[in-house]
Amino acid sequence: MLRKASSLKGYAIQATDDELGSVKELYFDDRQWGVRYLVVETGGWLSQRSVLLSPYSIKGVDEAQETVHVSLTREQVKNSPDIDTHQPISRQLETQLSDYYGYGNYWSGPYLWGVGGYPVYPLPEAGAVPPPPGESPEELAARAADNPEDVHLRSSKDVTGYHIAGTDDEIGHVEDFIIDDEAWAVRYLLVDTRNWWPGGKKVLLATHWIERIEWSDSTVWTTLTREQIKNGPEYDEDQPLDRDYETRLHQYYGRNTYWD
Repeated sequence: MLRKASSLKGYAIQATDDELGSVKELYFDDRQWGVRYLVVETGGWLSQRSVLLSPYSIKGVDEAQETVHVSLTREQVKNSPDIDTHQPISRQLETQLSDYYGYGNYWSGPYLWGVGGYPVYPLPEAGAVPPPPGESPEELAARAADNPEDVHLRSSKDVTGYHIAGTDDEIGHVEDFIIDDEAWAVRYLLVDTRNWWPGGKKVLLATHWIERIEWSDSTVWTTLTREQIKNGPEYDEDQPLDRDYETRLHQYYGRNTYWD
């Protein structure tokens, strides 16, 4: 299901034995656009500590009850590595976290979640699906080990408000993120164009249309033009974001779909 990332804010995190807290924000990586962690505020039972929960632990999202169910206990979360979410998260800290919970490392493979496209654990055997051309899982793991600080995790809260720059001019700013809560991937940036176009509209920018992100000046660069965006399909938040709309969106911009 595709949903706005902000819609998860405040959702309760339900462990197997008790409630853990509520969702504060998300961490995603700016290379494969995977949602790597939910930042969870635990409240009084854990001295207001914030913890990171990987989608590997998520069993499902109950939209009616506004609850995310995880396959963890309170005791597991209580004894997890203490990570300061106000500081950059290094690969070393991520490794400590994955080792503690016994998960695989999402960066040790060619797909969104290492050797697969979904955060399923136990993971399928690495040889079950032929890897695409590029670095092997072993090469990726070695590169990560050689570059312990080579982490591209970004906070959804911090990136909200970033400028969107096209090939010719500014297009708008990031208002939200559209995520897939099964693959736990960021599929689109929700862009508000009204800062340069009075009476403008909101549009979706697929993450595979993004050329680069300049963190120093808070700008996301895309290969689209302002005119393309201005004449492109509008995103209506009151209408379902279904595959038909996604297909029309990609056809308008003449781009391949992410599911192809």
